[in-house]
Amino acid sequence: MNKQTSKKKPHGKIRRSQVITTFGPGAMLDLPHYSVLVGGLDGWSDAGTEEIHEPRLVEKLKVILDVQHLRLRTPPVDLDDPAVTTTGINVWQFPEWFVTEVVKVPNQPPNVRSRMLVHRRQLQGKSVFDYKDGPKSKKLPVVPVRFVRACRNGHIGDILWNYFVHGNSACNRQMWIDETGTSADLSELLVRCECGVQRRMSDAAAKDRHALGMCDGGQPWLSPALKAPGCREHNRLLIRTASNSYFAQLLSVISLPENDEELVRRVGHVWHFLQPVKDAQALAMVKSFYTDVASSLEGFADENVLAEIERRRSGSGPSVKSVKQVEIETLSTVKNDGDHDKPNGDFFARSSPPEKWKDLLKRPWMQNICNVVLVHRLREVAALAGFTRFEAASPDVTGELDIEVQRAPLAREVTWVPAIENKGEGIFLQFQDEAIDAWYAKDTVKHREQSLRAGFETWRQEHPGSERELPDARYIMLHSFSHLLITAISIECGYSASSIRERVYALPGVGYGVLLFTGSPDAEGTLGGLVEVGRRIHLHVKSALEMARLCSNDPVCAEHDPKDEHERRFLQGAACHGCLLIAETSCEQHNDFLDRSLVVSTVENNGTEFFQLDGI
Repeated sequence: MNKQTSKKKPHGKIRRSQVITTFGPGAMLDLPHYSVLVGGLDGWSDAGTEEIHEPRLVEKLKVILDVQHLRLRTPPVDLDDPAVTTTGINVWQFPEWFVTEVVKVPNQPPNVRSRMLVHRRQLQGKSVFDYKDGPKSKKLPVVPVRFVRACRNGHIGDILWNYFVHGNSACNRQMWIDETGTSADLSELLVRCECGVQRRMSDAAAKDRHALGMCDGGQPWLSPALKAPGCREHNRLLIRTASNSYFAQLLSVISLPENDEELVRRVGHVWHFLQPVKDAQALAMVKSFYTDVASSLEGFADENVLAEIERRRSGSGPSVKSVKQVEIETLSTVKNDGDHDKPNGDFFARSSPPEKWKDLLKRPWMQNICNVVLVHRLREVAALAGFTRFEAASPDVTGELDIEVQRAPLAREVTWVPAIENKGEGIFLQFQDEAIDAWYAKDTVKHREQSLRAGFETWRQEHPGSERELPDARYIMLHSFSHLLITAISIECGYSASSIRERVYALPGVGYGVLLFTGSPDAEGTLGGLVEVGRRIHLHVKSALEMARLCSNDPVCAEHDPKDEHERRFLQGAACHGCLLIAETSCEQHNDFLDRSLVVSTVENNGTEFFQLDGI
């Protein structure tokens, strides 16, 4: 493969955030003269990078990537200085096969347009092929072919066109692509050899024919010659510019002080006294003997102190809690007083005043929401852990990436991963645990959950290699409510709906809530639009619930059966573009696992709604 493209000055730029979401290692993008594959982290320069400190995220990534040492760094930037060594990100030319402009072929039917398949080594200059038509010569412009081969493990390579057409028979004559229609459908594309053998491109897309052969484990973004051992997947057709060609696997955390951070610090301060302690009696004895221990642990319950002692003794790391558990524990304990309500670095939040909250509880649609937190300042750090092709692998409902998922590597040896930090603001709504658990125990809700599971099982039959799990109805209800609230808030807060993101907390025994937030990597925070909206959150909740009652596609939307193979919306209940679907960049589940009927009563009136709207 040709690497000289990394030496050229770009004709455009991409944002740092795009490097870890859309154009990370292994992704394909188009440059003015050819398509390229973004190189692995081994070929990224150090120039212009900054280290990002987020210990909780680093500990999670160490487990996922199975490494001992890891750093977070921002993507490199082009210094745009001709006097220094080339900086930025290396890319590899890919694919190496091109197609020419249409060539007139003698005796060809008028509705057929023929293009020659040529390899990079046959080109003259960047994008010209010298076509010999008898005694005449003509320079034909070429463009990269839009078809490549890949497998579910992320490996990728050029299609072996001779093998596709001839199988194992050897033939080195010129290959052509003939377009026999006007729709560009694969069934209207023929790959033809001048020997007369031809094959429809649609054969390459048929999953049961394996027309592209076995995967050779190619990882050209790391090195053209590098092959992954033991890949037993069949090659699948991948359209180079298709949305399923690259799914970045991101893990993000919000920089919140852990609820027990002070306890961890104080136990560490007197750890040499507490090492032999195994029960409450021994702890009381140590406190009575040593005044330093008693003063350090003052204000903390004995059971919490003993739990921290046991954690230290067993060697467990500080990040044994899930990503979202730490966040909701902190958000749900935010106070509104002088002792707890002080700016703390990257996090500053205030809960609604108790006297105001009592007034809000008089609204029937707010009775099951027990707290509203206005987050004036927050910092989100997102890091790229790997990528997949054909199917996205999202974090689960606890915010964790599955360590068993087969993800393509970012480098031959990972010592750092690219990350970005976004600073912004948000609103957190905490729900009453008892109300959600009581609603979840209803027979109608259980029946609806079974219907959603039937759709999920139908989807899984079509995706046998997927590690995805169906969340329960509590998560789906909160997730659907979050989408409705994003749409309602965006009308007034000054941010577009696509710039507001969600974090849904559905952790039985820990808590339930929804955090809507926005942030930017290019600015120190935002303008306060979300926080201002949060002061009138009861009005926006009411508006969101009223909009959810009726969709423009009802009754079709409300009566959708998740396992309906005609509509093929297996991961959704009453949800469509007219009511619940939002920008995928805002949704933590790529617009899956949504059902409006779990939030409010729809025209189907199946009795599964959480919010009672009588009296609105």
